[in-house]
Amino acid sequence: MSWLTRVRNALPFTQKRETPDNLWIKCPSCGEMLFTAEYEDNLSVCPRCSHHGRIGADARFAQLLDPGYTVLPTPKVAEDPLRFRDSKRYPDRLKAARAANIHPEALTNARGAIESHKVILGVQDFAFMGGSMGMGVGAAFVAGAMAAIKDKSAYVICTAAGGARMQEGILSLMQMPKTTVAVRRLKEAGLPYIVVLTDPTTGGVTASYAMLGDIHIAEPGALIGFAGQRVIQDTIREKLPEGFQRAEYLHAHGMVDMVVPRGELKATLGQILGYLKAGARAA
Repeated sequence: MSWLTRVRNALPFTQKRETPDNLWIKCPSCGEMLFTAEYEDNLSVCPRCSHHGRIGADARFAQLLDPGYTVLPTPKVAEDPLRFRDSKRYPDRLKAARAANIHPEALTNARGAIESHKVILGVQDFAFMGGSMGMGVGAAFVAGAMAAIKDKSAYVICTAAGGARMQEGILSLMQMPKTTVAVRRLKEAGLPYIVVLTDPTTGGVTASYAMLGDIHIAEPGALIGFAGQRVIQDTIREKLPEGFQRAEYLHAHGMVDMVVPRGELKATLGQILGYLKAGARAA
């Protein structure tokens, strides 16, 4: 043992304190290091550049719904109907996704109120297999719409998806007409259907229920589109405009009704629901 080691061991040094791994978070947009607590207190929005981070269903419920809401059970569907396998078996991927997430599917519904207006709120979580649309998501969407019809309330959906779930093949694509029929039933019942487009909303979700709302709200900077920018650019062989497929671009071109920061989203939804309720009474 060296003299330095003996001296060091003899001195009353304090033990090295362990720093939690999640104390800091790096903004994916501006690269700033932020205190996780500060970031979460700001609704997962970067206080430096206003980048809106991706959040899960429970965080979204807590931000938008009045206290006292109830999370609805997730419908059960046949799993691995095609016995699909790529580098992993599909059941193994589902098992891993459920172990890493609180809810058993990418879409979860809750019954509650927004600014005292009764709603069913559905939230897609991109952290669950990229929010991909499969039979489970389709069944959850239909269940949310039917719950809204039963309660005679609005159905509000926060979308976030990378598209259809490839492991379910044609069965995932069948969710597009299935959810479209559910939206049609909401409209026939005279109930509001409001879509909140969050980052990212792409693929078959954009091609179905994400673009069928009575009102479309987008969070700032959200990526919204069907095919990827590179695919489109290679197909048309032209350079795409600056900000193409971002919320602000879609708003400027009439595909989105408004772009609303996350901190103002609950109040905006409450105001819209109040207008729609008053219009329904007048009608």
